[in-house]
Amino acid sequence: MSHWDRFQKYFVRYSNLGFSIDISRMAFEDDIFTTMAGRIESAYKAMIEVESGAIANPDEKRMVGHYWLRNARLAPTAELQHEISETLSATLRFAANIHSGAIPTPAGQKFTRALIVGIGGSALGPQLVANAITPANPPMAISFLDNTDPDGIDRVIAQIGAELATTLTIVISKSGGTKETRNGMLEAEAAYKAAGLDFAKHAVAVTGVGSELDKHALAQGWLARFPMWDWVGGRTSLMSAVGTLAAALQGVDVLQFLAGAAAMDVETRQRPAIENASMLLALMWYHAGKGKGLKDMVVLPYKDRLVLFSKYLQQLVMESLGKEHDLDGAVVNQGIAVYGNKGSTDQHAYVQQLRDGVNNFFATFIEVGRSRDTASIEVDPGFTTGDYLQGFLRGTRKALAEKGRESITLHIQELNAFSLGVLIALFERAVSFYASLVNINAYHQPGVEAGKKAATDFLTQLAQVRSALTGIGRSAEEVSSKLGIDAEDAFHMLNHLAANGQARIVLVGDSPAQDQFAEA
Repeated sequence: MSHWDRFQKYFVRYSNLGFSIDISRMAFEDDIFTTMAGRIESAYKAMIEVESGAIANPDEKRMVGHYWLRNARLAPTAELQHEISETLSATLRFAANIHSGAIPTPAGQKFTRALIVGIGGSALGPQLVANAITPANPPMAISFLDNTDPDGIDRVIAQIGAELATTLTIVISKSGGTKETRNGMLEAEAAYKAAGLDFAKHAVAVTGVGSELDKHALAQGWLARFPMWDWVGGRTSLMSAVGTLAAALQGVDVLQFLAGAAAMDVETRQRPAIENASMLLALMWYHAGKGKGLKDMVVLPYKDRLVLFSKYLQQLVMESLGKEHDLDGAVVNQGIAVYGNKGSTDQHAYVQQLRDGVNNFFATFIEVGRSRDTASIEVDPGFTTGDYLQGFLRGTRKALAEKGRESITLHIQELNAFSLGVLIALFERAVSFYASLVNINAYHQPGVEAGKKAATDFLTQLAQVRSALTGIGRSAEEVSSKLGIDAEDAFHMLNHLAANGQARIVLVGDSPAQDQFAEA
């Protein structure tokens, strides 16, 4: 079959959405839709159950309702439908009141900037929206504290500068106990206090009702509190108050964003597999990795404003699909590694390896039809920068295909709130479908929780190591032996304390075992 014939056979277009998907450069067998028919049917059935409110996360006994966020009528109870709709309306009203000055700063000024304090999905989703679809001149600038790195925090606060007086800080944490977010909140609070400002009169919480953060915000008299729900995971929370509040503050058309997602949901809910863009993605992931994640997914959006999309998908896909056990308890070590940046920048970086190096990946190109909103100059006779960008996309795709490297191409007509909603919904459902195809729970993250526990243990031991120091130099082995902890951990803790003025290095030996540390 010629490339052209195969393209026509496996090109799916949703003209009403300005979207298409081309899987013709994936080397799957034509009978994939029959050999996978049983799994496909099971995935469709599981999706119906998810959207109906069944317990879809058995480990945590939770429903999974991010699909309801863009169509509250799908929620299984009238109470949930009302809560979703009212929360959306409340975030939009609050943003409008901030813009109009109806909710002013304590000094009576309009707020001019937003500072988002969160981590993971509580920051990455709003960051994607800020980069991708915020107007060129938004009504409010935005900054993020998305880590517990003190140097990074200092830089963000320094960039805000005197504008802190008109900065609205939104703290996002479902439990209120996430340490990185708690630390960011305390650092922000300290910065406001140092500037002579009342943090509470600049602060908003997006959190679970009754959480530590919710109680703190209520007790301190914060400006507003918006709910998060246990049936929405952080990586799929962008269309809850986590994302809608920040987006609305930046002037994004939130209703169009939700409409795009809802429209893609309609198209991918019940179409047959050969026409279902999300199922096609899931099947291509299954084909490429032989159902075991044996190949990485390289995401190449040819649009600068989508530079964070690969990072967003990294969390959505890897946190959802990277699982040790399947639903039957068998060890499967599932997952799909995701990386990427943007085209054509990557053609001057890792595309060299993609074409000529180890064939351990498949590419996902994202093409945006409209190059810019204004007229373009000609950079060569008859050609614009947009023509070049399209040429680089098609050229790279062809160059990869010539070397037997597989790729998927997604197309949106233009990048706006609606089309970003389309893309996010496409991948959210693809993740759910793939999880069903390989029989795993896509909605929990035990590995993340294990990392949090290990970090807590480290901090407990760090306090013990600090207390064990005296004026006499001691080695890591001596400290670890006294405390009953791992010697290597003790070595790293001692060096951390020394680097930050809480200990001193007395002797640098010929090996780590000979180094000696004392109290500062």
